[in-house]
Amino acid sequence: MTDTTTDKDLKARHRAMWASGNYPAVVDDAVGPLGPILVREMQIRAGERVLDVAAGSGNASVPAALAGAEVVASDLTPELFDAGRRAAAEQGATLSWEEADAEALPYEDASFDVTLSCLGIMFAPHHQAAADELLRVTRPGGRIGLLSWTPEGFIGRMFATMKPYAPPPPPGAQPPPLWGSPDHVRELLGDRVEDLSARRERLSVDHFTSGADFRDYFKRVYGPTIAVYRSLGDDAERVAELDRALAALGQEHDRGGGRMEWEYLLVTARRR
Repeated sequence: MTDTTTDKDLKARHRAMWASGNYPAVVDDAVGPLGPILVREMQIRAGERVLDVAAGSGNASVPAALAGAEVVASDLTPELFDAGRRAAAEQGATLSWEEADAEALPYEDASFDVTLSCLGIMFAPHHQAAADELLRVTRPGGRIGLLSWTPEGFIGRMFATMKPYAPPPPPGAQPPPLWGSPDHVRELLGDRVEDLSARRERLSVDHFTSGADFRDYFKRVYGPTIAVYRSLGDDAERVAELDRALAALGQEHDRGGGRMEWEYLLVTARRR
């Protein structure tokens, strides 16, 4: 099998993974505040051309459009766009929704004033390729904003917990939470940016009543978790092990009354 064929297969699996769950529910129930946080941090203004890479259902795209920007919401999984279009219509936002691979964006060089990604580009398997595309489509002097889960935070630890139960990643693929490491992001962007800022923040989440409730919710709606469980097939023992591990992780991070804190890295920079 050629590398091109292998990559197409990988992207097809990624698309199917995100379509398999209900990521818009995760936005509504937990991560919804993060898109507006990123948009405010980027100080997006009316008339600016904005690209949201791996936009999902538009958690950042819709607030950017409401700020008056000309927004393109791009994602490998267009099945997520229906929920985004409904949310945009309800809020009176106008924007474009376009299928696009973060590692091969179908846009001209230097065509956007602001390029951002909220919990999206981190899931592109080849980090340098995605970073290169992010930089390519941003005009000199344009702004870049990224929000990613950290390796040490709750969601990063969830991925680490699932890793022993998941199939081995294909050659060259990197773990998503690496985008939450300041050193990794600095290496990816290199000297092509200036004024880079990277700071850790936390999102308070109070949707879950227990560690087991968190586990069951993610098994039902979150594509990466669904994919890991499907890979285990009928291996009841391994399924039970992962069930216990995820419930324990959720319980460990319960700060009382079901409140959890999920750490993320907020990166801003300017394209040279």
